[in-house]
Amino acid sequence: MATSYEKKATTKKTTTPTKKAAPAKKAAPAEAEGSREAAPAFTLPSDEGKDVSLADYAGKRVVLYFYPKDNTPGCTREACAFQASLAALRKQGAVVLGVSRDSAKTHAGFKAKHDLTFPLLADTDGAVHRAYGAWGTKTNYGRTFEGALRTTVIIDEQGRITKRFANVKVDGHADQVLAALAAL
Repeated sequence: MATSYEKKATTKKTTTPTKKAAPAKKAAPAEAEGSREAAPAFTLPSDEGKDVSLADYAGKRVVLYFYPKDNTPGCTREACAFQASLAALRKQGAVVLGVSRDSAKTHAGFKAKHDLTFPLLADTDGAVHRAYGAWGTKTNYGRTFEGALRTTVIIDEQGRITKRFANVKVDGHADQVLAALAAL
């Protein structure tokens, strides 16, 4: 029987020039536990200039975190917190992938500046953000606009979403992710 990763890999559109999977059904924006929906497949360019697919991590837990922008205070704190927790996350059998709409080149500079050792993926058109429910209406200083919603998703070894964190508050979030992994 094929895993969710294998099923997604066989249904992925390969004719698109950006090599992204067609957006799957939109994920629920609220925090959800135990929904076990199949994680939408994707292939995105990384900070290292290589394409990275969710299927590359079949059989592993994936912490997929979406953040608004490289080199901003909150996003820098979040990335550094995941980096500081990386050994503990790996002990839980998890890999970390950061995703924003920034380019792979911008990611490379951000990664080098802050000594990050996990991949940063460039979702420049926002298709993967939308597929995971990490794009929507935001309000800042009374102005309403569309943008990246700070969201983290934990994907299990079979390619299913087991935990979703919406409206993430940066401080203490890496510890929440570690606790959620330990509880799986």
